[in-house]
Amino acid sequence: MHSSDGVPVLRVVVVDDEELMRSGLQIILGSAPDIDVVATCDGPDARATVTRHRPDVVLLDIQVPGIDGLAVLAQLRALTPPPVVAMLTAFASDDFVHTALHQGAAGYLLKDTDPEQLLWEVRALASGGRPLSSSVAPSIIDGYLAHSTGTKGAAHAVDALSPREQRALTLLGHGLTNTQIAERLQLSPSTVKDHLSALMTKLGCDNRVQAAVIAERAGLLDRPRDRA
Repeated sequence: MHSSDGVPVLRVVVVDDEELMRSGLQIILGSAPDIDVVATCDGPDARATVTRHRPDVVLLDIQVPGIDGLAVLAQLRALTPPPVVAMLTAFASDDFVHTALHQGAAGYLLKDTDPEQLLWEVRALASGGRPLSSSVAPSIIDGYLAHSTGTKGAAHAVDALSPREQRALTLLGHGLTNTQIAERLQLSPSTVKDHLSALMTKLGCDNRVQAAVIAERAGLLDRPRDRA
């Protein structure tokens, strides 16, 4: 779907038990010309609503009356094709975060996120990003660090990347989106997406968080982001 001026429009469904929160998110997201909140609903209606509207992105609260938000996540991920689902919640419990990501959530965002940042994160979700609120990211990184490639192994893995792939990995590790990385490297977003896909395959990573951990272990994040 495109807007009147030809800009691609991202279709979003908001699932939350509070009508006021649903209305507020609809106003915030709808303020962007490239985002259209096609429906809002509570948890029990989520599967039917998403099936009917086929959104690009679903923002889902983790605690909704009548049904567990994680159960809703499982229902939505079982659809064919499954939508991109990110948790948008007030709860930052490590258990919630790890369980949601393990069950297929593409991101974990908190409701106190700055509105402008939320718009960027929805766009990142639609383009394959996996955004995490800054307050929950450390626990995810720590969890992967405890079970992932050691420093020597990470450095060896990174050495196998091309210089451009190493720069892209560094920027990814600093939390930049594909669009922001493309701007920094003066490449098209599609080229950056290809670079990231290739480097993650070389590193044996399933997602951006694992790649960021390897970047940290290899020392790529020791230099400031503006010199990456």
